[in-house]
Amino acid sequence: MTLVVLLGHPVSHSLSPTMQNAGFAAAGLGDWRYEARDVLPGELESVLPEIRYANVTTPHKREVARLLGSELESVNTIADGRGFSTDAAILEQVAGCSSPAIVGDGGAAAAFVAALPDAPVFSRKRDWPPRLDGHDLVIHATSVRDDVLFEVREGQTLIDLPYPRTATARAAAENGARVLDGLEVLLAQGVKSFELWTGTTAPVAAMRRALGLDV
Repeated sequence: MTLVVLLGHPVSHSLSPTMQNAGFAAAGLGDWRYEARDVLPGELESVLPEIRYANVTTPHKREVARLLGSELESVNTIADGRGFSTDAAILEQVAGCSSPAIVGDGGAAAAFVAALPDAPVFSRKRDWPPRLDGHDLVIHATSVRDDVLFEVREGQTLIDLPYPRTATARAAAENGARVLDGLEVLLAQGVKSFELWTGTTAPVAAMRRALGLDV
Protein backbone atom coordinates (compact mmCIF):
# COMPACT_ATOMS: atom_id res chain seq x y z
CA MET A 1 0.00 0.00 0.00
CA THR A 2 1.15 3.54 -0.77
CA LEU A 3 0.23 5.95 2.00
CA VAL A 4 -0.20 9.71 1.54
CA VAL A 5 -0.57 11.75 4.72
CA LEU A 6 -1.80 15.22 5.54
CA LEU A 7 0.53 16.87 8.06
CA GLY A 8 -1.01 19.67 10.09
CA HIS A 9 -2.47 20.80 13.40
CA PRO A 10 -5.41 20.53 13.59
CA VAL A 11 -6.49 18.35 10.65
CA SER A 12 -9.74 16.70 11.74
CA HIS A 13 -11.80 19.20 9.72
CA SER A 14 -9.96 18.55 6.46
CA LEU A 15 -11.82 17.29 3.40
CA SER A 16 -8.59 16.28 1.67
CA PRO A 17 -8.88 12.59 2.68
CA THR A 18 -12.41 12.40 1.23
CA MET A 19 -11.33 14.09 -2.00
CA GLN A 20 -8.06 12.22 -2.53
CA ASN A 21 -9.36 8.75 -1.63
CA ALA A 22 -12.21 9.28 -4.10
CA GLY A 23 -9.59 10.22 -6.67
CA PHE A 24 -7.47 7.14 -5.99
CA ALA A 25 -10.54 4.90 -6.31
CA ALA A 26 -11.68 6.52 -9.56
CA ALA A 27 -8.18 6.22 -11.03
CA GLY A 28 -7.99 2.53 -10.17
CA LEU A 29 -5.26 3.09 -7.60
CA GLY A 30 -6.66 0.69 -5.04
CA ASP A 31 -3.35 0.35 -3.25
CA TRP A 32 -3.14 4.08 -2.50
CA ARG A 33 -4.63 5.58 0.66
CA TYR A 34 -4.74 9.11 2.07
CA GLU A 35 -5.09 9.89 5.77
CA ALA A 36 -4.86 12.97 7.98
CA ARG A 37 -2.19 12.99 10.67
CA ASP A 38 -2.30 15.59 13.43
CA VAL A 39 1.31 16.57 14.10
CA LEU A 40 2.27 19.10 16.75
CA PRO A 41 5.00 21.59 15.79
CA GLY A 42 7.47 19.95 18.15
CA GLU A 43 6.91 16.56 16.53
CA LEU A 44 7.43 17.61 12.93
CA GLU A 45 11.19 17.17 12.68
CA SER A 46 11.04 13.56 13.92
CA VAL A 47 8.06 12.63 11.74
CA LEU A 48 9.20 14.13 8.45
CA PRO A 49 12.04 11.70 7.55
CA GLU A 50 9.58 8.79 7.26
CA ILE A 51 7.28 10.68 4.87
CA ARG A 52 7.46 10.04 1.13
CA TYR A 53 4.09 11.43 -0.03
CA ALA A 54 2.17 14.13 1.79
CA ASN A 55 0.20 17.31 1.84
CA VAL A 56 1.21 19.94 4.38
CA THR A 57 -1.17 22.41 5.98
CA THR A 58 -1.22 24.96 8.80
CA PRO A 59 1.04 25.57 10.69
CA HIS A 60 3.80 23.52 9.05
CA LYS A 61 4.28 24.79 5.49
CA ARG A 62 7.25 27.06 6.13
CA GLU A 63 8.92 24.68 8.57
CA VAL A 64 8.62 21.74 6.16
CA ALA A 65 10.25 23.87 3.45
CA ARG A 66 13.13 24.58 5.82
CA LEU A 67 13.53 20.97 6.96
CA LEU A 68 13.54 19.69 3.37
CA GLY A 69 16.11 22.29 2.33
CA SER A 70 13.68 23.56 -0.29
CA GLU A 71 14.24 26.76 -2.22
CA LEU A 72 10.53 27.43 -1.73
CA GLU A 73 9.42 29.51 1.24
CA SER A 74 6.33 27.35 1.73
CA VAL A 75 5.72 23.67 0.90
CA ASN A 76 2.27 22.05 0.79
CA THR A 77 3.10 18.85 -1.12
CA ILE A 78 5.80 16.21 -0.70
CA ALA A 79 6.36 13.76 -3.57
CA ASP A 80 9.19 11.23 -3.48
CA GLY A 81 10.56 13.14 -0.51
CA ARG A 82 10.78 16.46 -2.40
CA GLY A 83 8.92 19.64 -1.57
CA PHE A 84 6.49 21.38 -3.91
CA SER A 85 3.77 23.99 -3.65
CA THR A 86 0.42 23.58 -5.38
CA ASP A 87 -1.36 26.18 -3.24
CA ALA A 88 -1.58 28.72 -6.06
CA ALA A 89 -2.95 26.31 -8.69
CA ILE A 90 -6.30 28.14 -8.59
CA LEU A 91 -4.64 31.06 -10.41
CA GLU A 92 -5.02 29.11 -13.66
CA GLN A 93 -8.74 29.91 -13.42
CA VAL A 94 -8.22 33.69 -13.23
CA ALA A 95 -5.68 34.16 -15.99
CA GLY A 96 -7.51 37.23 -17.27
CA CYS A 97 -6.93 39.21 -14.07
CA SER A 98 -4.03 41.65 -14.27
CA SER A 99 -3.88 43.51 -10.94
CA PRO A 100 -3.80 41.12 -7.95
CA ALA A 101 -3.56 41.85 -4.24
CA ILE A 102 -2.94 39.42 -1.37
CA VAL A 103 -4.41 39.65 2.13
CA GLY A 104 -2.57 37.49 4.67
CA ASP A 105 1.01 36.46 5.46
CA GLY A 106 0.90 32.76 6.39
CA GLY A 107 2.24 29.73 4.55
CA ALA A 108 -0.52 29.68 1.94
CA ALA A 109 -0.07 33.41 1.31
CA ALA A 110 3.63 32.77 0.69
CA ALA A 111 2.78 30.53 -2.27
CA PHE A 112 0.70 33.30 -3.84
CA VAL A 113 3.44 35.86 -3.17
CA ALA A 114 5.86 33.60 -5.05
CA ALA A 115 3.42 33.23 -7.94
CA LEU A 116 2.48 36.94 -7.97
CA PRO A 117 5.70 38.73 -6.95
CA ASP A 118 4.46 42.19 -7.94
CA ALA A 119 1.22 41.97 -5.94
CA PRO A 120 0.94 44.11 -2.79
CA VAL A 121 0.55 42.15 0.43
CA PHE A 122 -1.69 43.38 3.23
CA SER A 123 -1.64 41.98 6.77
CA ARG A 124 -2.01 43.29 10.29
CA LYS A 125 1.76 42.84 10.73
CA ARG A 126 2.70 44.78 7.59
CA ASP A 127 0.06 47.07 6.09
CA TRP A 128 -3.53 47.44 7.30
CA PRO A 129 -6.32 47.93 6.33
CA PRO A 130 -6.18 46.51 2.79
CA ARG A 131 -6.49 49.06 0.00
CA LEU A 132 -8.11 47.10 -2.78
CA ASP A 133 -9.53 49.70 -5.14
CA GLY A 134 -8.02 49.19 -8.58
CA HIS A 135 -7.25 45.51 -7.98
CA ASP A 136 -9.27 43.09 -10.11
CA LEU A 137 -8.13 40.01 -8.15
CA VAL A 138 -7.97 39.67 -4.35
CA ILE A 139 -6.59 36.61 -2.57
CA HIS A 140 -7.91 36.17 0.96
CA ALA A 141 -5.27 34.07 2.73
CA THR A 142 -6.04 34.72 6.40
CA SER A 143 -7.70 32.28 8.79
CA VAL A 144 -10.48 34.73 9.73
CA ARG A 145 -13.86 33.19 8.91
CA ASP A 146 -16.58 35.01 10.82
CA ASP A 147 -15.76 38.69 10.26
CA VAL A 148 -15.84 40.68 7.03
CA LEU A 149 -12.22 41.84 6.79
CA PHE A 150 -12.52 43.92 3.62
CA GLU A 151 -14.94 44.68 0.82
CA VAL A 152 -14.80 43.19 -2.67
CA ARG A 153 -17.21 44.56 -5.24
CA GLU A 154 -18.72 43.81 -8.62
CA GLY A 155 -16.04 43.64 -11.27
CA GLN A 156 -13.51 42.12 -8.87
CA THR A 157 -12.67 38.44 -8.27
CA LEU A 158 -12.05 37.03 -4.80
CA ILE A 159 -10.11 33.84 -4.14
CA ASP A 160 -11.15 32.78 -0.62
CA LEU A 161 -8.72 30.20 0.77
CA PRO A 162 -10.51 29.00 3.93
CA TYR A 163 -13.47 26.65 3.75
CA PRO A 164 -16.36 26.70 4.31
CA ARG A 165 -16.94 30.10 2.66
CA THR A 166 -15.99 33.01 4.93
CA ALA A 167 -18.05 36.06 5.87
CA THR A 168 -15.76 38.11 3.60
CA ALA A 169 -16.58 35.85 0.65
CA ARG A 170 -20.30 35.84 1.37
CA ALA A 171 -20.32 39.64 1.45
CA ALA A 172 -18.33 39.76 -1.80
CA ALA A 173 -20.83 37.47 -3.53
CA GLU A 174 -23.69 39.67 -2.32
CA ASN A 175 -21.87 42.66 -3.82
CA GLY A 176 -21.74 40.95 -7.21
CA ALA A 177 -18.07 39.93 -7.15
CA ARG A 178 -16.92 36.65 -8.62
CA VAL A 179 -15.94 34.31 -5.78
CA LEU A 180 -13.78 31.20 -5.97
CA ASP A 181 -14.16 29.74 -2.53
CA GLY A 182 -12.01 27.43 -0.45
CA LEU A 183 -13.42 24.21 -1.89
CA GLU A 184 -12.44 25.28 -5.41
CA VAL A 185 -9.00 26.20 -4.09
CA LEU A 186 -8.72 22.81 -2.35
CA LEU A 187 -9.72 20.99 -5.52
CA ALA A 188 -7.22 22.88 -7.69
CA GLN A 189 -4.29 22.24 -5.38
CA GLY A 190 -5.43 18.67 -4.75
CA VAL A 191 -5.50 17.86 -8.46
CA LYS A 192 -1.91 19.10 -8.86
CA SER A 193 -0.77 17.18 -5.79
CA PHE A 194 -2.46 13.98 -7.01
CA GLU A 195 -0.59 14.22 -10.31
CA LEU A 196 2.75 14.86 -8.60
CA TRP A 197 2.31 11.77 -6.41
CA THR A 198 0.96 9.34 -8.98
CA GLY A 199 2.29 10.56 -12.33
CA THR A 200 -1.22 10.10 -13.76
CA THR A 201 -4.00 12.50 -14.75
CA ALA A 202 -6.28 13.26 -11.81
CA PRO A 203 -9.95 12.20 -12.08
CA VAL A 204 -11.23 15.73 -11.52
CA ALA A 205 -14.94 14.90 -11.81
CA ALA A 206 -14.75 12.28 -9.06
CA MET A 207 -12.78 14.60 -6.81
CA ARG A 208 -15.33 17.40 -7.38
CA ARG A 209 -18.19 15.09 -6.49
CA ALA A 210 -16.43 14.06 -3.29
CA LEU A 211 -16.33 17.72 -2.24
CA GLY A 212 -19.98 18.26 -3.10
CA LEU A 213 -19.14 20.60 -5.99
CA ASP A 214 -21.12 20.67 -9.22
CA VAL A 215 -19.45 18.53 -11.87
